[in-house]
Amino acid sequence: IRFAGDSGDGMQLTGDRFTSETATFGNDLSTLPNFPAEIRAPAGTLPGVSSFQLHFADHDILTPGDAPNVLVAMNPAALKANVGDLPRGAEIIVNTDEFTKRALQKVGYDSSPLEDGSLDGYRVHAVPLTTLTVEALKEFDLSRKEAERSKNMFALGLLSWMYHRPTEGTEKFLTSKFAKKPDIAKANIAAFRAGWNFGETTEDFAVSYEVAPAAQAFPAGTYRNISGNLALAYGLVTASVQADLPLFLGSYPITPASDILHELSKHKNFGVRTFQAEDEIAGIGAALGAAFGGSLAVTTTSGPGVALKSETIGLAVSLELPLLVVDIQRGGPSTGLPTKTEQADLLQAMYGRNGEAPVPVVAPKTPADCFDAALEAARIALTYRTPVFLLSDGYLANGSEPWRIPEQDELPDLRVQFASGPNHTLQDGTEVFWPYKRDPQTLARPWAVPGTPGLEHRIGGIEKQDGTGNISYDPANHDFMVRTRQAKVDGIDVPDVEVDDPHGA
Repeated sequence: IRFAGDSGDGMQLTGDRFTSETATFGNDLSTLPNFPAEIRAPAGTLPGVSSFQLHFADHDILTPGDAPNVLVAMNPAALKANVGDLPRGAEIIVNTDEFTKRALQKVGYDSSPLEDGSLDGYRVHAVPLTTLTVEALKEFDLSRKEAERSKNMFALGLLSWMYHRPTEGTEKFLTSKFAKKPDIAKANIAAFRAGWNFGETTEDFAVSYEVAPAAQAFPAGTYRNISGNLALAYGLVTASVQADLPLFLGSYPITPASDILHELSKHKNFGVRTFQAEDEIAGIGAALGAAFGGSLAVTTTSGPGVALKSETIGLAVSLELPLLVVDIQRGGPSTGLPTKTEQADLLQAMYGRNGEAPVPVVAPKTPADCFDAALEAARIALTYRTPVFLLSDGYLANGSEPWRIPEQDELPDLRVQFASGPNHTLQDGTEVFWPYKRDPQTLARPWAVPGTPGLEHRIGGIEKQDGTGNISYDPANHDFMVRTRQAKVDGIDVPDVEVDDPHGA
């Protein structure tokens, strides 16, 4: 199902509510929100269309799909922007009140597609949504404009009837969302119920559909609907608790990564510190400083921000400190497509630094998998003392699916031992601390918290002498250090690929 309308029509809220009820009902689901980059795109235009797609089923589904069975189009622009994705025979629910001559001309329709036969291959339901909503809210003391705003709830009620969705959750949600404006809450609930009743009583919808819960698709457990950015934020908090380290986020707001900053700022009770820096470079610089100071350090960004952070990522490679670089990818190059998804930063993540600066890359496969990917990235960073890329993208970030909340004993132990004393004996018997003496298994160097007596050491961006960490311009030493840093990354313990195939391939 795809809900589409103006970016002020409440399509994201409508889709979100339908998703929540679908999750409560027990279906498997996958969503794809899609919205303009402008804060308020011009009304009634093609670039101003906002949509929310939801794929739900009684079995395991892995994608939000690209051919909706149902399109709810709130205006001509929404119809024109989305009709090309519909397979023949799909259902289109159209708000006929918006199909005025001016609105049609604005998007390049010479005649109304509702009358010229161009939609003959689809099952079109022409519904005057606005008129019906205003009529349903007559008893409320609302202006016409205020009443019209509830048309998305009328559409939600109609779709809820068509697909036998539960309704209690949405009514509860509206009551709490508009708790300070009870009249608006009651009006929205009335519009929602009117939409349901319209489906029940009109002759236009001969068929309603039942999609059973996906009982076989899920292992037993407690589930919630979760988006990728929320799962990733929870994964980072969990990693910091499991590592027994404070979490520090140094970040600069950028779509579609900003949600992680918003979410983590709510969790100070878990020892999380969020720092909104003045730019991308300051964000990662502060995070790397926090890593030096003994925190689980994270910086979040998107493609253009990674470009700015590349020098400091190279510094983290040289310092050999744990640092999570979270890249929620979007379309490029340059500013590109801020609100559209694309997976085009892989080569930048692998090679976008000067010199030889190998960095492991972890990529989640689904929105819920962002939680596990955050834990895995933290495990690698802490164990091997290296920056790690976590590559998500706009679809994973904003899309959602059911997530089984793990039991605490399923979570990995990520605790680390900080250096606490000298680790090397000189020929004359003096015990000293060498910051680049390596663990024979992982090749990780010791992590010494600044201020630990006797462990004073020098680190920086200039090439180090093996072991001592002194500045060295010796070519043989440089060759050795380059190969050692590469060997450290090459030696990372990576689990085998799990084949996920229904036919047992």
